[in-house]
Amino acid sequence: MDFSKLILLRQKKDLTQRDLAKILGVSKSTYARWETQEEIIPLWHMVNFCKYFKVSMDYILGVSKVNNYEKYDYTRKIDKVVIGGNIRFLRKQNKLTQRDFAKLLNTSQSTICAYENGKTLVLTAFIYSLAHEFNDSVDRLCGLEKALEEVK
Repeated sequence: MDFSKLILLRQKKDLTQRDLAKILGVSKSTYARWETQEEIIPLWHMVNFCKYFKVSMDYILGVSKVNNYEKYDYTRKIDKVVIGGNIRFLRKQNKLTQRDFAKLLNTSQSTICAYENGKTLVLTAFIYSLAHEFNDSVDRLCGLEKALEEVK
């Protein structure tokens, strides 16, 4: 995962790390660790970042070279139950058991179970791995896709 676009977008708007940290509701040091990739930006902060800059998560995370922001609804709240359902659907679509899915993604079956049942909000790194491994969209897996009539 490459977060260099965080820096580029912030600089393009002539914002300091402190300015953007305030906008996102985090400390300057927390934001700085995201830019230096010492820490991975949590999903809910990623959504707020994308909403502010009008960019898709797929674009920020390098899943897509195209910014498909208009295709997604960033006013929606991230819902771990919706994400879990999308993860379960993806696993079943690929005819994988939770055990095989976990092994493929280098995690435990209990983690997959917790994600699928909406008990735990998926980590940004995990949703990125899913999108990358299965050629899918982080934005779509997070349930941010607009209804067809909204896209028109």
